[in-house]
Amino acid sequence: MTNTLVLDVDGTLVDTNFHHAVAWFRAFRRFDITIPTWRLHRAIGMGGDKLVAAVAGEHVERERGDDVRAAWEAEFEPMLDEVRPLEGAHRLVSAALEQDFAVVLASSGKRGHVDRYVELIDAPDVVSTSSDDVEASKPAPDLIEVALGRVGGDGRAVVVGDSVWDCEAARRAGLPVVCLRTGGFGEAELREAGASAVYEELDRLRADLTDLPMA
Repeated sequence: MTNTLVLDVDGTLVDTNFHHAVAWFRAFRRFDITIPTWRLHRAIGMGGDKLVAAVAGEHVERERGDDVRAAWEAEFEPMLDEVRPLEGAHRLVSAALEQDFAVVLASSGKRGHVDRYVELIDAPDVVSTSSDDVEASKPAPDLIEVALGRVGGDGRAVVVGDSVWDCEAARRAGLPVVCLRTGGFGEAELREAGASAVYEELDRLRADLTDLPMA
């Protein structure tokens, strides 16, 4: 049987979380709404369909949700050239494939962004999903479920992420999760959210691939 590695992308394989926080801050400011960047950072990892209401309230979602999301996309686009893969991203994906894992990227990001990240980590043959593939993004389990369906793994699976939202999505999908601190979340809060292990860097996770919890 083939075990599956479901990998988050933003903050896990590419260093984007703080770029996203700045882009969201600027997007809200276009409509004279000021959300502290620390609060925005805490929400990175959930999809844009959830984030506006989470940080600004349902009334802003109703009145300006689509406008803010469009502004975020416009603000983030120029930052794409600044995005770099996290150290060890390519090595992790390559090692997982060499060890006969089915590898799939499950991202709440836009399809165009995910395609760019796949280029950055040099993983052209890896299957990926994006927010364009589901109606509800993380922390809903939909992205993980679609990702599993894409690779058709016939064994067990584990989710790898960097945020409490990855932990919640994995729990709702009935899968174990391990996390990286690369997105800016602390070890204690990730463990409290359900992570069975927390790593400082991708190479340390790579060394433990065969020992990861599976369900």
